[in-house]
Amino acid sequence: MKLKKILIVVLTICTAVFTLSACAPAAAGGEAGSGSMLMSMLPFMIILLGMYVMMILPENKRKKKAQQMRDSIEVGDKIVTIGGMIGKVVHVSADRITFETGEDRVRIEINKWAVSSNEGKGANKETTSSEETLSN
Repeated sequence: MKLKKILIVVLTICTAVFTLSACAPAAAGGEAGSGSMLMSMLPFMIILLGMYVMMILPENKRKKKAQQMRDSIEVGDKIVTIGGMIGKVVHVSADRITFETGEDRVRIEINKWAVSSNEGKGANKETTSSEETLSN
């Protein structure tokens, strides 16, 4: 988060400096050289670079992490789909998952991309530790 704030401040300062330098009158020679054209395009290039760093890279990291989570699903894991269905995985193939829901053991087959989260094998316990201590 700090890096984003610092990057925004640097981009703002660079944009202001380059905008003011582009507005300055041309040199005494009359014609503006190719250097001034580069200087006028530099703020836009810096802004595009900043947008890439702040928006596209984090999104790619998030997608890679989600794909890794979906690839690591195994039989017995408790999953949640993007539609909100919760169940225990009973079969995994290359691009599909079959899972059981609830006590009636209805089996549903979905694509792997439809998995929202994988709560792992430890999440398959029917009772929590606090409920177990109450019953003892």
